[in-house]
Amino acid sequence: MSEKAHVTTARRLVETLVMNGIDRVFCVPGESYLAVLDALADVTDRIQVITCRHEAGAANMAEAYGKLTGRPGVCMVTRGPGATHASIGVHTAHQDSTPMILFVGQIAISDRGRGAFQEVDYREVFGGLAKWATELETSTRTVEVVERAFATALQGRMGPVVIALPEDVLEADGGPAAIRPVTPARSALDPAFVAEVGSHLAKAERPLLVLGGSGWTQEATTAIGDWAERIGLPLALSFRRKDLISNDRPNYVGDLGLGPNPALVQRVRDADLIIAVGARLGENPTQGYTLLDREVTPTSLIHIHPGPEELGRVWPPLMSAAADVSLAALALSEIEPGRTWHDQANAGHAAWEVFTTPIPVTGAANMSECMAHLRAVLPADAIITNGAGNYAAWLHRFFPHTAMHTQLAPTSGAMGYGYPAAVAAKCLYPDRDVICVAGDGEYLMTGQELATAVQYGINTVTVIVDNGTYGTIRMHQERDYPGRVIATDLKNPDFVQYARAFGAFGIRCETTQGFPAALAAARNAGQPAIVHLITSAEDIAPGRTITGLRGG
Repeated sequence: MSEKAHVTTARRLVETLVMNGIDRVFCVPGESYLAVLDALADVTDRIQVITCRHEAGAANMAEAYGKLTGRPGVCMVTRGPGATHASIGVHTAHQDSTPMILFVGQIAISDRGRGAFQEVDYREVFGGLAKWATELETSTRTVEVVERAFATALQGRMGPVVIALPEDVLEADGGPAAIRPVTPARSALDPAFVAEVGSHLAKAERPLLVLGGSGWTQEATTAIGDWAERIGLPLALSFRRKDLISNDRPNYVGDLGLGPNPALVQRVRDADLIIAVGARLGENPTQGYTLLDREVTPTSLIHIHPGPEELGRVWPPLMSAAADVSLAALALSEIEPGRTWHDQANAGHAAWEVFTTPIPVTGAANMSECMAHLRAVLPADAIITNGAGNYAAWLHRFFPHTAMHTQLAPTSGAMGYGYPAAVAAKCLYPDRDVICVAGDGEYLMTGQELATAVQYGINTVTVIVDNGTYGTIRMHQERDYPGRVIATDLKNPDFVQYARAFGAFGIRCETTQGFPAALAAARNAGQPAIVHLITSAEDIAPGRTITGLRGG
């Protein structure tokens, strides 16, 4: 092709994706961005295009891709309803600090303001959900805008970017080509700051290290994990970040999620120094903003986060720094406090082991035993996904993680996340076990993506926990309005027949004793598979029953 040959905006966009290492695009096709799809047809040897059955599924897959790879997950949808359907994935990426780029087909620039078919102002709609929402209005700036999207998604606190693509711009001259991949800027800790952290740590009697957030490298988690273990520094993980550090480490004391170990809650309250790296210390890790005390944190909290806007947002700190979490972890792991806390760490880990030991239930299928079995038979690198719901409390409590990038779960609390996340994970890592644990209500929000899995031969295994109710809402309903059940009962399909209708494998399980064989059959099916696990709504959450909530 000559220097003066016309290269369209659509082709410049796709070239820039290739330049930046994107190897998957998750989409629902639309006529508003046909030119981009046509450009993707020329690079199928470098980018696999996964066609999904709903934009929420596609967006959740892109978000999961971002979590697993550290590169922006790319989702493409059409205008109007396509974009609003995909907004849930953008919200999750924002809440979970996940790099993601959503490309939205858009009406022609010449038709703006007329109330055109499916017209939406994406800057206005996504302004509060994304780190940056924009519209590509000048075709010759294509690479500039897409490169800025990569930089924005990856720098500071990671998050989503939304770019609207007017259909008349996509066929115009795309301007200059990309020269090199985007390299995100990373800020490190000042050595003087590290030294001061060391000084505070040396004086602490009851310290606690809390890790969370995104942007972690294996090198960094290994370094800070080894350091904390060597000095006996008790280490906790934030909500749905259980895979950052092996839970087998003798100084691991649990995760600060929903329904945490009371012993860990008390440990946080008693701590005279908390070093939080990457964790935002938002509503769920702080138990509804009650776990920390604003009158105490100015003398006890050292907060390190890549986004400066998160520092001092809720909790006034003793010290704070805006820094890349991995660079910060590597720097902190050089501190020699001159003392150790092994007794405290060992006691904390022992309390965690007691808390995660299976418990008795009233029903025939014991979720604590089933999740313990899941951990016992799966390899360490198996990826476990879930969405929102009380069923996830069983998974999080009784399934320990021992390897990085093995947990995909939304801190946003989004239902319907688990199955698309599993499809994305298995697509990326076909040789690894990928197990989705989903509630009956949660699964059907995106369960149609089973068709996507079958179409592309993505052999996920899904354990559908069926208790016939929206469990989390039912639990709160029984607590606040005992016996007055409304709008939470569910009439579910036979998920075995559901799976078979899609060309997948399905098996039903009603007891704890039957779970091992059912799981083995699903794992060995050689096709996407569902285990339909029947549980009792009475066992509404670990340690809680409906009867108990009613005071019976």
